[in-house]
Amino acid sequence: MNKKQHITQILKKLTLLYEDPKTALTHKTPFQLLVATILSAQCTDTRVNIVTKTLFKKYITPRDYADADQKQLEHDIHSTGFYRNKSKHIIATSKIITEKYQSEVPNTMKDLITLPGVARKTANVVLSEAYNINEGIAVDTHVARLSRRLGLTDQKDPKNIEKDLMKITPKNKWRTLSNLLIFHGRRTCHARKPACARCPLNNICPDTKKYPPKCESKITSGQIKIKSPNQS
Repeated sequence: MNKKQHITQILKKLTLLYEDPKTALTHKTPFQLLVATILSAQCTDTRVNIVTKTLFKKYITPRDYADADQKQLEHDIHSTGFYRNKSKHIIATSKIITEKYQSEVPNTMKDLITLPGVARKTANVVLSEAYNINEGIAVDTHVARLSRRLGLTDQKDPKNIEKDLMKITPKNKWRTLSNLLIFHGRRTCHARKPACARCPLNNICPDTKKYPPKCESKITSGQIKIKSPNQS
């Protein structure tokens, strides 16, 4: 089985398991998604959603963030971690969006990655989830870990992992692949103790043999669908 066939099997099996593979970050607008994704760095989506539930009521428009007092914003997002850098990036990005893009989040990779605090992962999330544009594949820690375990790449740098995945995955499945791997990483393929015994990929995953105590049985057909988890 070559890598393109392998990725087809992975997509098929995980699609049977998880419903509605979309980002777990709560948002109503592209700008809210951008803010939430910036906050999600080194933080769980669950925590971000708790913070933004209040944050999005206090700050409505990009101008509101652009004019915000940094110390106050730091306080508002404190529990997401790295709050000083995040507040600085959110304020700076909001000023650029307000002044250069008429308060609209840009919809190209070229423009997005010029914004403070926005790298390819964040840009890919915004483009795919807010604008339905598949410019690339969002690679977070879950996607990186599972991609290596499943034999899809041997790279460690997110940019190189993304390139490898883009080569073997149909473009219309780029967003789906990212979200499925994220959900599966949270639910089953954990960093330290992957639950191989109940993993639907255990018969096509090269790493299964590395965790024999957890791999006594195999799950085949008749998977029960699992709702998308909201924890990182």
